[in-house]
Amino acid sequence: MRTLLSEEQIQQAVSNMACEVVETYGDKPLTIVGVLTGSVVLLADMIRKLSMPLRVGVVQASSYRGATQRGPLVINSDLMPNIANQDVLVLDDIFDTGNTLVELLALMDQLGPTSIRTAVLLRKLGQQEVDLQPDFVGFDIPNEFVVGYGLDYQDEFRNLPYVACLEPDDLRD
Repeated sequence: MRTLLSEEQIQQAVSNMACEVVETYGDKPLTIVGVLTGSVVLLADMIRKLSMPLRVGVVQASSYRGATQRGPLVINSDLMPNIANQDVLVLDDIFDTGNTLVELLALMDQLGPTSIRTAVLLRKLGQQEVDLQPDFVGFDIPNEFVVGYGLDYQDEFRNLPYVACLEPDDLRD
């Protein structure tokens, strides 16, 4: 694998996104909902950089079955806090097709939040299948399979402090 984004680049992007979030919300209370499991590292780093009153929750959304096989999206919102009448920021690791985020936002919108915005560390170029674009983006990246900083391949590599591209020889099914 080869490094795409260094630990330093990622930390700078997270700081920049946090500044944008603060500019958008000011001192208003905010509910941040991280999308499991990929966003846990970003979620932890992001909330430490925000100064407004925060509520934090998570939602599990997955469409992968095995290493790279996509299937229907499964959403488990049992760990998500009540978002009625709240400003909500949905935090995810990567935006590729956009289908996961669109379905999550549709579900969350039914729960009556005051507002919903989205933040992603990575936006994979050329993969979007929806009109939606995230409100806050750390990096635009090429269409490559990436791991690290919460992203995995067969449940490995989430702990890397950087983002790396897997080479074809690294992929196994």
